[in-house]
Formats: sequence, C-alpha cells, structure tokens
Amino acid sequence: MHVVGKSLHARGEASGIGNQLVLGIAGWDTAHPAVVNVDAIVAGCKIAVLSKPIGLGARDTLRLEAGMNLYGQDMDDTTSPLESGLAWTVDLKTERDFVGRAALEKSEITRQLVGLLLLDKGVLRGHQKVITRHGDGEITSGSFSPTLQQSIALARIPLGIAPGEAVEVEIRDKKLKAKVVKYPFVRNGKALI
Repeated sequence: MHVVGKSLHARGEASGIGNQLVLGIAGWDTAHPAVVNVDAIVAGCKIAVLSKPIGLGARDTLRLEAGMNLYGQDMDDTTSPLESGLAWTVDLKTERDFVGRAALEKSEITRQLVGLLLLDKGVLRGHQKVITRHGDGEITSGSFSPTLQQSIALARIPLGIAPGEAVEVEIRDKKLKAKVVKYPFVRNGKALI
C-alpha cells in the first residue's frame, strides 16, 4: 500500500484519503471500494485512529451539530449566501468588485437560515414545514442530535423571527413545538444551546 498524492492504492484497488474539516473538527475522509480493508488503509498511512470509521449518516449528523451548510440541501445555486447564513463569505462593505456582487446587492432578502430545537417528541427532517408568525418556512437539514439528545435542524424561515421565539413544525399532520436557536449547536463535543 502506498499514498500517491490524494490517491491511495490497497490490493490494487483505488481509494482516496484526505484531511478534512467537514464536521467542524479535524479528521480524515476516506473513499474506497467495499472490498478494501479500512484498517489496512489506516495502518498503512500511519494515521493515529482515536475512533472507528463512520458512515455518511454519522458524518451528516456531526455536520448538522456543527451548524455547517451542505450544498444541495441548505444552499444551492438558487439560494443567496445572504439567506444561507453565509454573509461572512462575501464582502459587501468595501468597494472591491467580484463576480455576483451586483446580483447580491440587487437581491431582496426575505428569508434567513436559523437553528431549530424540537421541544416535543419527534425527529426533524428536511422539507418539513415550519410555521412562524411571519409565514411558513422549511427545514433544510434535520436529525436527532446524539450530543444534545434532542432533535435539531437548520431551517430557512421568513426574516423577523429571532432566537428564543417559538415556531411549529408540521410532522405527519401534527404541529409540534420548536424553538429558534443560534447555530452551531455543538462545538468540540460541548453543547452551545
């Protein structure tokens, strides 16, 4: 086994390995055929392993706890970064021009990305309707948080709803109580809400 750039070859099978921060914590991301032994990859790369490999579901839960957007779910090419909690990524305060600046300056922002904490029993999932005093919104990512032992979500809702306010989420024809919170929900394994 040997590492070639970002490619890794084990028993003739191509795999990939790279350092990543997708979860808000330092770690390694590997992609490989099912026939490749993950323990052999880890041993061959001399990577210190403090935990077992995880799948995409666990990675998505950790991403959500860290309050990180997922392209195609929490944002896409039809959603403004200003409505996706990503205003910090664009500089509208200086005169510096960039591709898309004029479109951002002309856009009317009517929605915001917020965190939700479910107060009733249930699990928040993507595309569930969020009912607020200023109109309806939608959950973009939702799951049960193993760290908080509660269901959490990112949701795009109308402007004017602040952290601490109550909303309702429609789950299986029932309206369940939720609270708007600031995200991230968890940092370095510690609850932030």
